[in-house]
Amino acid sequence: MSERHVLDAFAPILHWRLLKGSHAFPGPDGGTCINEAAMVAAGLPYRAITATEDCPPCFSRPLAAYALGLNDAMPEAERQGLMAFVLRLSGSADAPAIEAVRTGFLALESVRRILPPLLDAAGLPALAARCETASDSRGAVEALRTAEVQGGALSHAAAGRHAWIAGARASAVARTATAAIRAFADPRSAAEVAEGAAPFAEGTWRIALTILDEALGIGRQAPAIDLVSARDRLEAARAQP
Repeated sequence: MSERHVLDAFAPILHWRLLKGSHAFPGPDGGTCINEAAMVAAGLPYRAITATEDCPPCFSRPLAAYALGLNDAMPEAERQGLMAFVLRLSGSADAPAIEAVRTGFLALESVRRILPPLLDAAGLPALAARCETASDSRGAVEALRTAEVQGGALSHAAAGRHAWIAGARASAVARTATAAIRAFADPRSAAEVAEGAAPFAEGTWRIALTILDEALGIGRQAPAIDLVSARDRLEAARAQP
């Protein structure tokens, strides 16, 4: 298929509308989460996805959890960027050791790339540098524990001064640090890191999508899905009453 034909086939796929939450069936404009759309594109039996466990076994659990977390956290305009991954989720499941590597990657890269701009905005540049240069989960968690404490202290001090914007940033530091610690065991919490940082750090959602893209490159890759077939399946689902 030529590049022109690839673009022509993929364009209608990108017009599928992603929404928060689970959905019993697609609407005329799409109206599903990213994992539900990926099932339709792959030709799998449709089901509403209320949690990662609802995804077909061929979906990588960490990758599906992170994608689902982003889907539910992103503003509508940003959420559509997830459709670039609609053909890459089905068939991505791998051995437990690989899934563990993916989970660690999502957590550590969230610490390294998403938290530092928020920490800088909150006036914590030294802590931002510690997160950015964390080499493993142990070093990252140590920095995150410090971020929880310092963010909480700054939030309390800002409240005493009625400095509400500074307080909101500091509170976001503490909240996202807690989510980042959880992310080493729960990949969906890595999406909460992006959700907490996004209001205070420009470009957060773009970074989150880059992290998802790179995590999808770890281990087993989803088998190629014919673009025209995927497009036709999505169009047929939208046409159903």
